[in-house]
This record gives sequence, C-alpha cells and structure tokens, in this order.
Amino acid sequence: MALIDIKGLGVRFGGREVLHHVDLTVERGEIVTIVGPNGSGKSTLLRAIIGAVKPDSGRIRRARGLRIGYVPQKLNIDPTLPMTVRRFLSLPVRVAPQDAETALQRAGVKALSGRQMGALSGGQFQRVLLARALLHRADILLLDEATQGLDQPGSAAFYQLIETLRDQQDIAVLMVSHELHVVMNASDRVVCLNGHVCCQGKPEHVASAPEYRALFGPGTHGALALYRHDHSHDQDCAHD
Repeated sequence: MALIDIKGLGVRFGGREVLHHVDLTVERGEIVTIVGPNGSGKSTLLRAIIGAVKPDSGRIRRARGLRIGYVPQKLNIDPTLPMTVRRFLSLPVRVAPQDAETALQRAGVKALSGRQMGALSGGQFQRVLLARALLHRADILLLDEATQGLDQPGSAAFYQLIETLRDQQDIAVLMVSHELHVVMNASDRVVCLNGHVCCQGKPEHVASAPEYRALFGPGTHGALALYRHDHSHDQDCAHD
C-alpha cells in the first residue's frame, strides 16, 4: 500500500480554485519532487496532506499509523529569544534527550545541541528543522522549499543528506523545490504541478514533456538533461 494515495483532490480559497483533480501516490523509499510556478498549489498540496488544509473534493488516504515529518517553507523565530537547539526540539512537547541527540545526529548537526537558535546560519537552521521532523521516526518527510535562502553548495549538501536518509532509513520524501538544477539528481520521480498534475515521471522524461516546457520554457531542458538514474523501473510521463 502507498504511504500517500491522493485521488481527485480539489482545494478552493475564497472561491478561487487552487487545486483540482490532483492524483498522486508516494511509495515507501522513493523521493518525489514537486515543481511548478508560483501560485501553482505546491505548498497547498503539502498542507492538505498533513491536514492543515481541508479538501473541497477528492480524498487523501494515508497508510495506517503513518508518521509524517514536515519541514515548512519558513519558520520565523525571534533571534533575541534565548532558546537553545535542544530546547527548541522539545517544543511544544518535551522529547527524551536521547531522541533529540539521535535526530540531530541524523541531520548532521549533533554538535549544535547547546547552540542558541538565533546564532545558527541558514543551513544549520534548516538542518535543525529537519532534525525536528525526524524526531518521531517519520515514515515520510514533507519538505516545502526547505533550502530557501541557501546558496547552491548549501542546497546541494542538504539534498544529498536527504538522499542519504532515504537510503539508510527507507523513508519516503515528498519535496517542493524551484532548484531544478540541484534537486533533480536526488529525485526518483518529478511531478509538474500547475493547479493540476500537468506531467509526472522520471526526471529525464519530464524534461522532454511539452507540458513541462510550456511552464518553464524550452531552455529549462538543460536543467534535467544531465540527470542519470540507475533504477531499472520505467515510469512514463503522464498528463491530464
């Protein structure tokens, strides 16, 4: 059974249709990247999956007992607030010290446990948010523009960490990103979203799809052209 199985999802805000007829599945162990222009409903889709947005139509089925780790697009914390990383991980519910240390270690920032949140760099802050998402042994990670504000090397390192976590823990990853040149190398499948699923499949297939080029322009083919994947299964590009 898929960890996430979405059929015919529709979401409206104030009479405006943000998502319509969205079908999407995410299997254990795969990394799925959602791409699309601003306002295409990418963040809304993630928020619907975690239950923060109520669908107006369709359904979302989650595997029984599914544990979701969520890294938001942005989290504002007053830099003058005296709060250590360890304390941050225990909000709003206290977590065991060993669990916190394990999560920080998996996120590659174990040494930051006693550091003040306001003193973290952008990359360190995002890895602490990732550690928080890993606290409860997530089956799937939802990442909403998790590298926003990071430079290219920082983004590449973050996505490499995500791929390592997937390989080591057999978790699924569903992430939103604009960084086509970086994120595709860590993706098993790409979903092109613009209110509905325009196209989806392996990165190299999506790169040549007319729906993808219509959204991002013909010059974006090069962003995926260098992608190589060793998996033997094949998933053709499909569109509505």
